[in-house]
Amino acid sequence: MKLSINARTVMGAGLVLTVFLLLTGLALDRAFEDSALTSIQERLRGQLYLLIGETEVSDDGVISLPEKSTLVRLNQPDSGLYAWVYRGQQTVWQSGSVISIKPHVHDELPPGKEEFELLDAPKGFAMSYGIKWQIDKTSIPITFTLLEDTSAFENQINGYRRTLWSWLGGMAILLLITQLLVLRWGLRPLRTVANELAQIEQGQQEQLNSQYPAELQGLTSNLNALLTHERAQQQRYRHALADLAHSLKTPLAVLQGAVDDPDTVREQAGRIQQSIDYQLQRAATAGRSGLNSPILLRPIIESLTNALQKVYADKQVQFKLDIPSDLTLRADQGDLTELFGNLLDNACKWCQQTITCHTRVSNNNIEVTILDDGPGIPSDKIEQILLRGMRADQAVAGQGIGLAVVKEITEAYEGKLILSNQPPNGLEVKLTLPKNAH
Repeated sequence: MKLSINARTVMGAGLVLTVFLLLTGLALDRAFEDSALTSIQERLRGQLYLLIGETEVSDDGVISLPEKSTLVRLNQPDSGLYAWVYRGQQTVWQSGSVISIKPHVHDELPPGKEEFELLDAPKGFAMSYGIKWQIDKTSIPITFTLLEDTSAFENQINGYRRTLWSWLGGMAILLLITQLLVLRWGLRPLRTVANELAQIEQGQQEQLNSQYPAELQGLTSNLNALLTHERAQQQRYRHALADLAHSLKTPLAVLQGAVDDPDTVREQAGRIQQSIDYQLQRAATAGRSGLNSPILLRPIIESLTNALQKVYADKQVQFKLDIPSDLTLRADQGDLTELFGNLLDNACKWCQQTITCHTRVSNNNIEVTILDDGPGIPSDKIEQILLRGMRADQAVAGQGIGLAVVKEITEAYEGKLILSNQPPNGLEVKLTLPKNAH
């Protein structure tokens, strides 16, 4: 069974709270019981000393105590406090309170020896103390015993336990209610996320708009970036299909009327293939996304330059790269390969021999500059060559979609593409891309 975060937290907190309160209650109960026993022991010791103080021994060794003890309870029948005095193992005196209980017999204790114990019959706490009463050269062993029944102690303990567990139970309920309220308040942002996602599914809003705590800002920001990326991707698909359908109308119409003209058929077939290639590349662009992993830029460009040096071996193209080896860019590797592949290929077509590529990082952006030593492009044609199918020189091989693809990819990554002539060098392409995803 899959439990909600709320249920798991409540169950965990309830279990921890129960164990904590149980251990706390047991510890307090034990501490109070020990304290009560110590109190009884101290009280009986004090009363025993009073009883010893009342004791008299005559010269002939007769032990006597007053008819009425200063300990009032010893004079009251069945008062719960009882006393015995022993000479050796012989009982020589017992208090007036000893009526219905069985007499307690205690062994002789050595002088100064004290014993405190819980008796079963008669049931009670017994305190005994042994002394030696010296008469001339005669020592008389006397043992004093006080017995107090457990009823007062048990009532005290039971009353304390009722109070203790009542308060602990009440505190447990109060703490659980407080935890539930705190938990409900703490999980409110998650419920808000769920509600907003439901509204996005229903088309009532486009992204998460609420203000979220710092712990959720990374999640909500990435979700918004993902939603934006997916909408942009769908928009590119729709536009690419619409543009493809529109661009194929004219070539197909021409083909229908030129079945017997091979040159026209080949020309229109080339246009159709060019449109398909461009629109497929446009639709396949991944674009900027918070899910993109950091990609090292230098290995991609080095791989492209190594391949282009073989393609344009007759020119013996020399590449000068000034790109840090640790420079990364959050983007799709296929997009970067297509982007820089088109730019470097275009530079190879127009250069004399040398192509310079360097980067600069500023304000969380990466600026890549590619400069060739070719003739450049007339200023009035710079805007035109960024359109699909346009080339600066029809004599140079190509379909005229490379820079248009570069422009589409750059826009998908919210970047900028600037072309300018840099006499006497040639054409400079300055590409600015965000270093990190949203």
